[in-house]
Amino acid sequence: MIPILSVLIPTMGIIILGRVFRERLSVDAWRGIDRLNFELLFPCLIFSAAASRPIAFDDAAVIGAGVWIILSLGLSLGWLLRPFGPAKFLDFAGAWQTAWRFNTAIAFVAVGAVGNAAPLMSVAIGFAVPLANVFAITALSRGNGLGPLSVLAQIARNPFFIASVSGMCVGAAGITLPGVLKQGVDYLAGAAIPIALMAVGATMDWGAMFRLNRFTGGITTIKLLILPAVTWLCVTLAGLPPAQANVLVVFAALPTASAAHVLASVYGAERKLPATLIAQSTLLSALTLPLWIYLLT
Repeated sequence: MIPILSVLIPTMGIIILGRVFRERLSVDAWRGIDRLNFELLFPCLIFSAAASRPIAFDDAAVIGAGVWIILSLGLSLGWLLRPFGPAKFLDFAGAWQTAWRFNTAIAFVAVGAVGNAAPLMSVAIGFAVPLANVFAITALSRGNGLGPLSVLAQIARNPFFIASVSGMCVGAAGITLPGVLKQGVDYLAGAAIPIALMAVGATMDWGAMFRLNRFTGGITTIKLLILPAVTWLCVTLAGLPPAQANVLVVFAALPTASAAHVLASVYGAERKLPATLIAQSTLLSALTLPLWIYLLT
């Protein structure tokens, strides 16, 4: 449990640091930071994660199908909370995506607590990132009143989607990037999460941090309790090998991603609600994620 807390505690610390520095920068400056993350830093992180870990095709069918089902279940259950969310669909979509998105950085730390399963987690991340982004971009684009063709165009041009698909292709082909290029991408990727977390801290409604209403409480319950519980039940009934089962349950139990706030901001959705959901999910996962890992081990 200690390795997980060693990631979650600094994560919350950086969010708090963002609150401390909120007044040092203008609102436009924070929006510019979100744009930088969206256009460059997070795509580098996504590409690096997918490209540096070749996909093992023997496990792709089980892990790939499993994470797609988990994401689809999160999307479906989150939709049931529509009556309790923001009235404007775009604002709802910005928060809705936190029901299925996941924290990649915590994923690789958490899976280390259930054995040597990092290669399988890389398969899960590789399959999950494109679909998670398609779901989120589609919802946010429709929230802007775009038609089906315009939505497809938005997806095709989205830096997250381009980075995830190209990274999977590079990883699947076993291509090794030149050292200088890889180092540059890794430098940019390393800046993505801390900068995004500071932006979360600067944007979120700190007064709502510990107030879980029907909507935020429902989203957080789906993400941290319902998805891993259903996944654990399914992998147990299916009799999956321990390594595959552990990866799928840990994946389902991850807190939501800080990229959700970045994407919501860029598409013009209300920023405080997804930022608050990210902080709530991260904070509460310090309690729930170790419990799921304890159950698996």
